[in-house]
Formats: sequence, structure tokens, C-alpha cells
Amino acid sequence: MVMGILKRILCAAPVTLMWTVTALAQQSPETAAAPAAPPASALNTGDTAWMLTSTALVLMMTLPGLALFYGGMVRKMNVLATVMQSFVVTCLVTVLWMVIGYSFAFTSGSPFLGGTSRFLLHGMTLDSVNELAKTIPESVYMCFQMTFAIITPALICGAFADRMKFSALIWFIGLWSVCVYAPIAHFVWGPDGFLADAGVLDFAGGTVVHINSGFAGLTAALVIGRRRGYSVEPMPPHNLVLSVLGASLLWVGWFGFNAGSATAANGNAGMAMAVTQIATATAALAWMFAEWIVKGKPSVLGIISGAVAGLVAITPASGFVDPSGALIIGIAAGVICYWATTGLKHAFRYDDSLDAFGVHGIGGTVGAILTGVLAVAWVGGEGKSGLIDGNPHQVIVQLYGVAVTIVYDVIASLILLKLVDLTVGLRVDVEVERDGLDLALHGEVVQ
Repeated sequence: MVMGILKRILCAAPVTLMWTVTALAQQSPETAAAPAAPPASALNTGDTAWMLTSTALVLMMTLPGLALFYGGMVRKMNVLATVMQSFVVTCLVTVLWMVIGYSFAFTSGSPFLGGTSRFLLHGMTLDSVNELAKTIPESVYMCFQMTFAIITPALICGAFADRMKFSALIWFIGLWSVCVYAPIAHFVWGPDGFLADAGVLDFAGGTVVHINSGFAGLTAALVIGRRRGYSVEPMPPHNLVLSVLGASLLWVGWFGFNAGSATAANGNAGMAMAVTQIATATAALAWMFAEWIVKGKPSVLGIISGAVAGLVAITPASGFVDPSGALIIGIAAGVICYWATTGLKHAFRYDDSLDAFGVHGIGGTVGAILTGVLAVAWVGGEGKSGLIDGNPHQVIVQLYGVAVTIVYDVIASLILLKLVDLTVGLRVDVEVERDGLDLALHGEVVQ
């Protein structure tokens, strides 16, 4: 019996061995060694970490950067009202961006406005991405772009400092962020925006942020009118140390603004950071020397204003120009913006209180046009070059983008300002303006 069992085993062994060898041969070495790994996520932890940092840096530009920068330049009786403007804009735009602003700006819809697929951020998940930034969570991209939407209307407030009602500010900024900022952001950066399709180059906001805010500020200043006593009474800054601190925070935060616009931790971000530093320092020196030549003394307010002008002008170009281009942009921004805040402003006698138009409107225009001149393909990529790199047509495209932004911005802002003026009124009473906004509007004063 035992011999019979052994005989069967020996007879079956070759068949069993052959089956085993055949089965193993049909498997790859990797499959045989371990089960197949799940597909890797497209999200990149390095990119995500950099964009989280950039988002915090850009938020710092408004709070406390812009709040201190503007707060130090007004008279003491209006400092709290000025700082309050930056703070309330941050809160208001955050909510509006979450409700509809992000969807209007950064989802597909039409060439002029995005859709409503992200109304109340519906559909956003832990691992969803925006098609414009596929290596970071959509929540991070949404927050990053939110900080841009916050600082843009906050910049406008510098043009009408010392004289707008707080209620009017809330209504105007709320309407403007939805009706002006979101559409222009979609024009230039949206997945199907018509200026983007036309080839307009704006890496981090020369048109969307600076031209947009600067010309809206000029429109508001003209509609509201000049401050009482303007060009007759002295209106010196009450604390330039605060403004220096604010400008310094803006400078540091701007690395998130420009380098963060690469939406990745890569060479584009590195080059954007480098050209931002170069242009800013150059513009500060250019403004300082221009003022020194004209007025005989270099001022603290002048050098920090020059630095901000350089930051503004390099913004649209930061992803497209090399260091030499940044040097040229810095010189142009410092000299031209100095002229705009002195000669141009005094010639036309408009009261742009804190030079929102002179620095942001003019500086953004200079930067946007020079992008068309100085962009080089080895930085920006194929098809993103300017005049010096053999593509003179790009200058025309940039002028087109600037013109469209200005026309839409000015017309829409004028309509909104008139609407607010007809309902709640734009300007504070004579007594409030004379005695200061802090006590009358907020019941507080700086001791």
C-alpha cells in the first residue's frame, strides 16, 4: 500500500512541477515579489509646502504690511480708520471669495467670466485640483488667489484716504471685488479668459492687481473729490517709522506674491524671487537719486515708495525676464513713478492721497509694457518672449491687455461709485473730515 502511494506521488511530481514553473513564468518579477502598488497621487508635497508658505506671505502683505504702510502716512487723527480699512477688506473679501469670487475668476465659463461650479466652494475636496495648478490641492490654490483678491481692493483705499464713509467703503469694495476684480482675473488668468488666449503676459498681477487697483483708486479720488485743505494745509505723515515697517513687510511678502505665482517649488520660482529682489532695490535707489537731484535731499518716504514701485513693476514680468531685464524695469519704475507722484499729480491737481495711482497704476503699466519688451523665452518658456528676444508683436499684445483692463476697470468702478453715492453717500461730513475719522467713525483715538 505504501509502495502504491509513493508510486503515485512520483508519477504526479513532474506534472505538478511543470504547472508551478509555468505559473511563475507568467508573472513578472515585480508581481511575484509583491502586490502592485496603488497609483501615485499627482499632488506634490514640496509644491504644496511652498504654496502654503506663499499664501501666508501674501496675506502678510495686507495684514500688517499695507495697514502699517498706509497707516503711517496719514495724519494721526485718521490712522485707526486707515488701518481698519485694510482689516475689514481682508474679512469682507475672504467671505465673498469663498461664496462666488473664486468660482467667477478661476473656473471655466466664458471668455469674460467663470462659471458657478465652485459657488460656496461646492465640489472642492481634499484632493481636488484646479486645472491651472495640478500639483497642489485646490484648497491651497483657492487660498493663494484669495490673498491676491484681498490686497487689490485694499490698495485702492490709499487713493481716497481721510474722506470716505466706512459704510460706503464696505459697499464699494464688496461690489468691486465681485464685479471688477473677479472678471479681470478671469480675463487674464482664467482657464478660458480672452486676454489669456490673446497671449497677454502677466505672471503675478501687473494688470489684475496693480493697474486694476491704481485706476480704480484714481476714479474714486476724482469722484469723491480732494481733501478739504489739500495743497493749502500741510498734511505730513504722522509716523514714517510705521510706513517703513509696512514697506519692509510688503517687500518680504512679495516673494510669496511673485515667486509663489509659479505655483511650484522650481526654477521659475527661484528666478522670480531673484528678479523681484533686483528690481525692488534698483527702483528704490532710482527714486532716491531722482528725488535727491530734484529736491536736494533723499527722503525716507521716497526710498520706501521707490521700493514699492519696483515691486509693482516687476510683478507682471517676474516669470518672464532675466536679471538684466529686472535692472531695467527697476530703473524705469523708480524714475517714472517718482515723476507720476510729483509732476503728474501736481499738474492735474487730483488728490491721490497715498499715491495708489502714482505707484500702482503707473508702476503696473510700466511693468506690463516692459514685459512685452524684455521677456525672454529661456525664462518664460516657448512662445513667451518679447521685443529683445525677437517678438515685437508682444508689445502690442501687452498694450492691448493694459487698455482692456483700464477701460473695464474705470467704467465699472465709476458705475459702482455712483451707485453707492446715490444710496449711502460716499463722503463723510465736513465736521468729521475736519476732526478726524477715528473718533467719528470708530469711537477711538490714538493716544
